[in-house]
Amino acid sequence: MDDFSSRLKTAVAGTPDASLVFLGNFEVEEQWARDECTLPRVSAAGHNAVVNHMDSFALLMAGERDHVVLKAAPDAEYLDHLTGLGVALPTVHVVAKQDPRRTVTEDALEDPALLERLAGRDRHLVAHGVSAHEELLAHRSGVPLAAPDAAVCKAVNNKVYSRRVAGELDLRQPPGWACASLTELEQAFAAAGTLLDQGRKVVVKEGFGVSGKGIAALDSARRMDRVLRMIAKQVKRSGRERIAFCVEEWVASSGDLNYQFTLGRDGSVHFDFVKEQLTDGGVHKGHRMPARLCAAQVAELREAARAVGARLAADGYFGVVGVDAMIDPDGGLYPVIEINARNNMSTYQVPLQEHFVGPSQVALARHYPVRLTERLGFGVIRDLLDGLLLDRAHGTGLLVNNFGTVNAGARADASFDGRLYGVLIGGSDDEVLAIDAEITTRLAERGIGDGR
Repeated sequence: MDDFSSRLKTAVAGTPDASLVFLGNFEVEEQWARDECTLPRVSAAGHNAVVNHMDSFALLMAGERDHVVLKAAPDAEYLDHLTGLGVALPTVHVVAKQDPRRTVTEDALEDPALLERLAGRDRHLVAHGVSAHEELLAHRSGVPLAAPDAAVCKAVNNKVYSRRVAGELDLRQPPGWACASLTELEQAFAAAGTLLDQGRKVVVKEGFGVSGKGIAALDSARRMDRVLRMIAKQVKRSGRERIAFCVEEWVASSGDLNYQFTLGRDGSVHFDFVKEQLTDGGVHKGHRMPARLCAAQVAELREAARAVGARLAADGYFGVVGVDAMIDPDGGLYPVIEINARNNMSTYQVPLQEHFVGPSQVALARHYPVRLTERLGFGVIRDLLDGLLLDRAHGTGLLVNNFGTVNAGARADASFDGRLYGVLIGGSDDEVLAIDAEITTRLAERGIGDGR
């Protein structure tokens, strides 16, 4: 059967019948960025709790022969709801003790009984992305990684790698410079100063920044000097000259795109999809599917995927690859803004899209921020959104694809923030937006949504 699950299993484990153990270690970039020079960051503890509970997305990536490791047990009524929709659920393994500041991988490493339960039985471990932590988990559990080693995964996810590969393949990208040394960064800042003098916008990006973190505007010579001095101090303290930053012109865009291909161990490339990416200040907010592109634009992205896939294969990578791209105001493409050789948010939507979204339907993946004073059960959401939840394949409504993030920040002594993730499905953009508006209104009227 030519579905995404079968293609993924064939690509990473060699057979469509493989049994996979899924691990949703979101923002693995934080591990790759360890000991790297970075820009100033601010990260709230509550935000970490929600992000780490995004591991629940993996529940709907896995099939009935698969396994998933989670930080917390899924809401029983939510599981019943999924079963009622015909979703074949995997075997769920819950860590003995979860720390909201830790990823699911770190929690699992502290649970010897879980590691023993995972062991053997011809399974393969598929993580959101592979760092040293996932390598250690594979070693301790005896479940081999269905992925390259952490060193390869880190190398091909570096934004410096993305810029250099796009340049070597002659793929259009915003004017800029890939910097792996202080000397290269100094030269890039000097050239960027000329762009600023012309009234153009310039940014600097960390090699492993994610979700709007690790990026800073360079709006003046003074600002560039301050950033350069800060990075130079880090280099001096570390005793290493190597750095990873990209300096780029902030070009005009009429839309952001995300496309994905699956790269087999044999170097084969399968183009999975292209979606419109919704962002706000560089932070991912959702996807619109299908993307509203012409045939020529899709063909250009397919060709870019083929070329990038060949290069990744030559560098030892296989597995899921997501690529961010942009449309310029004249309809031209920047086919490679960033290569993400790991699962992407859009990856977790594919099994649902294949099963629930009809060929003439429109879908919008997004999340709803909630502010709570106590834990909220799925039954409450089901009743609150009565008539708005999807109830069958090719129907219309909201398909909740992550309920674990709703109560992720729960605490007894104060209110907390959460997120309700879902995919809105309808016959048209207008219908989807109408459902979205009604959900937003009901959450706000209940006093738990932000009304936006």
